[in-house]
Amino acid sequence: MKRFWLIFLLLALALSTPLLAQKDKDEGPTSWLNFLVLKDDNGKPVRNAAVIMHPVDPKGKQEKGGMELKTDLDGKADFNGIPYGPLRVQVLAHGFQTYGDDFDINQPKMSITIKLKRPSSQYSIYDNTSGSASEKPNPPQDTGKNPPDANKK
Repeated sequence: MKRFWLIFLLLALALSTPLLAQKDKDEGPTSWLNFLVLKDDNGKPVRNAAVIMHPVDPKGKQEKGGMELKTDLDGKADFNGIPYGPLRVQVLAHGFQTYGDDFDINQPKMSITIKLKRPSSQYSIYDNTSGSASEKPNPPQDTGKNPPDANKK
């Protein structure tokens, strides 16, 4: 009978050792994040926007890894299990400027609303400001500072 209990105890110890060895460090509390992505100009939801989350170290440097979510028809996306601490969030959507900001995740449940802006127009010297499509841009002005002629000595 003693031999049975000794074998049982050794077997139980042998099986529990790998479980103890695989235990990771305590990750601490996690948060459930709810994202709402809206158009800045009219407040309507942006569907199919990519919400990308990157962990950030205490020095502010983006760590490896990350996760991407897609917004639904209502502009919503959520994820449960984000560890407390700094988090870099980027949002990309067709027809909008890329959004990026860092957040301090410090509550069990957090809601983040992001308003995306349309791209601003760019200035071009070739834009026609007079309204006539046949006009060409003005030729460069002579400033009197011509480069030296390589053939002259």
